[in-house]
Amino acid sequence: MTLTELIQQTLREDIGSGDHSSLAAIPDTAKGKMKLLAKENGIIAGIEVVKEVLRQVNPAIVMQCFKKDGDEISVGEVVFELEGAARSMLTAERTLLNFLQRMSGIATVSKQYADAVKGTKTKILDTRKTTPNLRELEKYAVKIGGSENHRFGLYDMIMLKDNHIDFAGGIEKAIDATHKYLKENNLNLKIEIETRTLDEVKQVVKHGKIDRVMLDNFTPEKIEEALKIIDGKYETEASGGITLKNIKEYAQTGVDYISIGALTHHIKSLDLSLKFIAL
Repeated sequence: MTLTELIQQTLREDIGSGDHSSLAAIPDTAKGKMKLLAKENGIIAGIEVVKEVLRQVNPAIVMQCFKKDGDEISVGEVVFELEGAARSMLTAERTLLNFLQRMSGIATVSKQYADAVKGTKTKILDTRKTTPNLRELEKYAVKIGGSENHRFGLYDMIMLKDNHIDFAGGIEKAIDATHKYLKENNLNLKIEIETRTLDEVKQVVKHGKIDRVMLDNFTPEKIEEALKIIDGKYETEASGGITLKNIKEYAQTGVDYISIGALTHHIKSLDLSLKFIAL
């Protein structure tokens, strides 16, 4: 789904047969100004989405931006101002705020995690724990905040997790079956495999034929042991039970990546408000 189609669908969901509140209370000739006000400190994300919302509701609305995606914002700052038909601005209000607040919440948390591992080699990755149909925008917000995107979907990377391994009959069988499948279908995809114990790490390293080892729910001490076993042969990724409070300790092990589902899964939208400006 393109951004244009997504916005069309979102506006259709909200407006339905008409914005009857604005149609009833506001004269069709009324014009005015509104400002987007930061009510919380954070990182702004979604300005370009707002522009598309406004374009579809009423392209005559004028938008003056004082911030761009990725900028820090503080309580009380004005992010942008709108000027145009009052009805149109009110019709667009909730849709643009929904996108802007969620994306800014994601970007803000993304920056917190990225900042927490500065000074180490570790990069922060998001996951597929995203809102249905909003993955592209949410992953875009992650990058705005300074973290990185993992695979976009099921199609652009092989990830053999615990259930895949168990259904396949073990680590070796899962890896071999994957290589057979990729060859038969003429696909060139990287292979990541999840490990749950040091014994599984040893099995993977002995068998080989993968690109990245995921260390799932390992303690920092266990990760250090696993990294010695892997010995730089494959990329490494830590996942599970990692928070802002303990992430620096995990990053200091030297693991290449840490994946954080909370970047998109447990997000509090950033508090923003669109307010009328008296003329």
